[in-house]
Amino acid sequence: MLVTLEGLDGSGKTTVWEALSDRYPEAVFTHEPTDSWYGDAVNRAIDDDDADPLATLFLFTADHADHLSRVVRPALAEGNLVVSDRYADSRYAYQAASLADAEIQRPLEYIRGIHAAFTRPPDKTIYLDVDPETAAARSGATNKFEQAGYLAEVRANYERLIDADPNRFVRVDATQSPEAVLDSVEDVFDRLLADD
Repeated sequence: MLVTLEGLDGSGKTTVWEALSDRYPEAVFTHEPTDSWYGDAVNRAIDDDDADPLATLFLFTADHADHLSRVVRPALAEGNLVVSDRYADSRYAYQAASLADAEIQRPLEYIRGIHAAFTRPPDKTIYLDVDPETAAARSGATNKFEQAGYLAEVRANYERLIDADPNRFVRVDATQSPEAVLDSVEDVFDRLLADD
C-alpha cells in the first residue's frame, strides 16, 4: 500500500511523517524531493526565484520518475507499506500554481496528463489542511513557494484534486495541536492497516 502525506508548507507533514516512522518501523518511509541528484536539482530550482516554472516542473517530474523506479515500485513489489512525505499531488498543486502565468492552458490537467503514463497513484492520501496564512507563518515564507498568496492558489488546486478523487483523500485539520493532528493521522493508519 502506498500512503502519501500532502498539504501546504507548514502543515506539519514532515513532523507527522517522522512520528509515523517511529510507530511503523517495518514500513518504507520516503519523500519528494528525494535525496538523489534529481532531488538536489529540484532544491536548487526551489531556491532560485528566477527558475523557469516549466523547467522546474520537469525537474520535479524527473525526480518523481526516479523515486518510483528506485524506491516506490520495488518496495511495493516486496509487499511493503510505503509512506511518502509529498508525492505527485504536490506537483499537481504547486507546479500548476507556478504555471498559472505561463502560456499553458489548464496547467493542472497538463501536469496530471504528463504523469498519467508512468506514475503509480497512491492508495490513500492524508491531506493536512491548514489555511495559507497560517502555513506561510509556520514555514517562515523563506522562498517563493511559501508565500500566502501563492499558497492560496496551491490550496485551491488541492481542493480540485480532492473533489476529483474524494475516496482517496482523508482530510485532517492541521490547525489542531501537533498531538491532536498526529492522533488523527494514526487513527487513519490504524483503520487502513486493519482493512488491508
